[in-house]
Amino acid sequence: MTCPDAHKTHPGLPFGENGMPDQFASRFFQTSDGPRIEFRDYPATARETGVPVLCLHGLTRNNRDFEELAPMIASCGRRVLAPSQRGRGASDADPAPERYHPGTYAGDVLALLTSLDISRAVFIGTSMGGLMTMICAALAPARVAAAVLNDVGPEVDPKGLARIRGYVGRAEAPTDWAHATAICREINGSAFPGETSDAFWLKVARRIFWQPAPDRLVLNYDPAISQVVNTGAAVPPDLWPLFDALTPIPTLLVRGELSDILMLSTVEEMRRRKPDLVFAGIPNIGHAPFLTEPAAWAAVRSFLHGLTT
Repeated sequence: MTCPDAHKTHPGLPFGENGMPDQFASRFFQTSDGPRIEFRDYPATARETGVPVLCLHGLTRNNRDFEELAPMIASCGRRVLAPSQRGRGASDADPAPERYHPGTYAGDVLALLTSLDISRAVFIGTSMGGLMTMICAALAPARVAAAVLNDVGPEVDPKGLARIRGYVGRAEAPTDWAHATAICREINGSAFPGETSDAFWLKVARRIFWQPAPDRLVLNYDPAISQVVNTGAAVPPDLWPLFDALTPIPTLLVRGELSDILMLSTVEEMRRRKPDLVFAGIPNIGHAPFLTEPAAWAAVRSFLHGLTT
């Protein structure tokens, strides 16, 4: 199978309709302080072209956010690993909520790579995953072969941060999937103004909520993550030194043009500090692109093809 062209994919398509294989192994990694991390392991479905890709999700999300992107990358000849951070998806909740912060998560994914005998990887980080990527570059630069920062930078727009604090851990309990779909559309609709189909929002809902019983839907993350968010610990106080750790590392920056998290002034300073930074703006999308949008996938695909590792 050849690496798919950008025009053949779209985030609104139900998984599988773009012809990408959905085969992966769901595995668990035991962290040093207790919680088990569930991760999806997608084998390369074409001749291997480089080191594996590590996909890191956002604050309230999980590895299902990459269920379309991961097989697309795998078809480009790269193994893909997509963990759900502690307290998300099928990973264990942390009994010590103060450990819910990007520094802990960065340590977890570096340990995961070590456990798999992977010395280097391409990091793709969406929102909080991008913060984790910068932390990993500062802690272990040799492990980060290249980086994709998806709608995140060393500064966070206060408007977007206030929006996130307004919903983390506070979503009402839906009565059924139609209700869950409506909740997701209300919270995230401004970020995807072109997406009006129920099918798209149901897909989003099935990533954010899960169904432990026939008559019960709950958030697919531990509500206790809101404690760290509300104290401000979810975002380190000064991220510029962490971004500067990416100076020698090939990096692609993706920004949704409607983003309320990544400010254009931040993008300008990032490009000033790192002149070789590759940049892609994604039209009519807010925070955060799925990276399967035509413009986003074209940028990611070109970036991966251009790497020498």
